[in-house]
Amino acid sequence: MALAFSEESEAKFNELVSRYPNTRAALLPALFLAQEEFGWISVEVMDYLAERLELPPSQVLTTATFYTMYNKQPVGKCHVQVCTTLSCAFRGGYELLERFEDRLGIKRGESTPDGNWTLTEVECLASCGSAPMFQLTDSKGNMEYFEDLDSEEKFETVVKELESRLPNLPDPRDMH
Repeated sequence: MALAFSEESEAKFNELVSRYPNTRAALLPALFLAQEEFGWISVEVMDYLAERLELPPSQVLTTATFYTMYNKQPVGKCHVQVCTTLSCAFRGGYELLERFEDRLGIKRGESTPDGNWTLTEVECLASCGSAPMFQLTDSKGNMEYFEDLDSEEKFETVVKELESRLPNLPDPRDMH
């Protein structure tokens, strides 16, 4: 079975491409749309976009793999992305990452067996003044920042609130 956008995503794709002077300029937003539609950016998805945008597959591959905002493997209902760039590192970014590893029982780059959590170390999320911080992305692509997490107490408060939301988060495996 060939990969294809849903009717709704196809309409979004066509509208998106019409806003740009050429298909190359539409690549980044098209990757976001594909990630929303398919859950992650597999090689198959990259090839599909290359064909649809009439671009070399290598251009789509290099673009998708350059940016950490595109998931190259399936992620959990809660995708935790901890910033460890300079400001966050100085203010406790690595400690925050270790708290998540301990709490979730996984290492960076892994997902929990139940598919609820994925933990990723990322580069700058542009919140240097409120470091350390992480971004949470749910399976619908909604993003939230959690900042100033410089103590165990703040971390526990945020994680407990997120855990209370889990039953209401859509399961990415049920999206298609």
